[in-house]
Amino acid sequence: MPVYSYVARDNKGGKHRGTITADSKQHAMQQLQIKGLYPDKLVEEERTFLGFSIGGVKSTRVKPADLLVFTRQLSTIISAGLPLLQGLEILAEQTEDPNFAKVINSIGDYVEAGETFSDALKRYPKAFPELYVSMVRAGEASGDLDGVLLQLAEYLEASEELKRRIKSAMTYPVVAFSMIILIATGLVIFVVPQFAEIFASFNRELPGPTQFLINLSNILRTPYAWAIIVGSIIGIVAFLKVYGSTDLGRYNIDQVKLRLPVFGDLIRKVSISRFTRTLATLIRSGVPILQALEIVEKTSGNSVFGKAIRQSSDSVRSGEPLSEPLGRSGVFPPMVTRMIAVGEKTGELENMLKKISDFYDSEVKAKVDALTSLIEPILIGIMGIVVGSIIIALFLPIFQLSTLVQV
Repeated sequence: MPVYSYVARDNKGGKHRGTITADSKQHAMQQLQIKGLYPDKLVEEERTFLGFSIGGVKSTRVKPADLLVFTRQLSTIISAGLPLLQGLEILAEQTEDPNFAKVINSIGDYVEAGETFSDALKRYPKAFPELYVSMVRAGEASGDLDGVLLQLAEYLEASEELKRRIKSAMTYPVVAFSMIILIATGLVIFVVPQFAEIFASFNRELPGPTQFLINLSNILRTPYAWAIIVGSIIGIVAFLKVYGSTDLGRYNIDQVKLRLPVFGDLIRKVSISRFTRTLATLIRSGVPILQALEIVEKTSGNSVFGKAIRQSSDSVRSGEPLSEPLGRSGVFPPMVTRMIAVGEKTGELENMLKKISDFYDSEVKAKVDALTSLIEPILIGIMGIVVGSIIIALFLPIFQLSTLVQV
């Protein structure tokens, strides 16, 4: 049963804090009123079991599309002159995700109890990332919350567009490569044994490729072989996950990603685009440069870039311009660091970062389009080689036998 924390007042105006267990929020309010308490704040607490979250709105993740719609609509509501609390109530009622509706209602409760909007958002890190909270806090301080929310919506929209572009480029090769493996495995397991029975009647030594194919078929048709294969895959995935959870492991894996042929350049361009767009958005919203760099480091998506940004942040704190430590890192191309240097000298850093982001967005789009057109013939060629090799290996003994008969 849910547990609710409350801040309430009695008939004499005394303040009371505590928790109450109830089936619903309405039931909890009724229980408090029976006790003569009138709640200023009533929020469902997060429930945990053995340290893992099993319920409560604090553990709720929000879909990027829902967060984008919420941000854009809240910006419109505030710019129209409606109070923030009323806007949150409207959005909680019309959102299609019931869990997100609970989050919005809880945020409204905290705001109504006297907290700032940004502090209320900070209570739900799985729904609102640090970048989101920092920009809202800057918007509250500058009195331009609706403008900052609009910038956030544009940033989220651009980020989602980039993710969709990458996913669409990767979906086809992954599906096609999986089909190649399935077709090849099906031929080896189900077709090769039929030919093996025919070859057994030849009473002749089979060619090397054919014998290898038959041996592979025999291995794959044994239960322990699949246990070894599945176990190996699970072991490798588990190792990479554990190793990748450490700072050193994550850094080394991200380094390998950047060195991959073709894909490494794409990953680098995506990381640069994300860095420049995020930093430009934070600066435009009024977030201090050092705080913005800390946020960008956490949202860079690549430990190699994160380390370079962290070292650059330390240099900026000691008085250096941002372009110099970024150039020394060796991670960012000279064009990027020089454009940032020009932006710092002219006082147009935000606009220069935006131009860099737009440039690399177009580069990513061109790279994705080129990869899509290049991968298709490559995968068709791989499929032809794999299937063709299996067929040739199966028919080699028949070719040899026909040659002997002719002789």
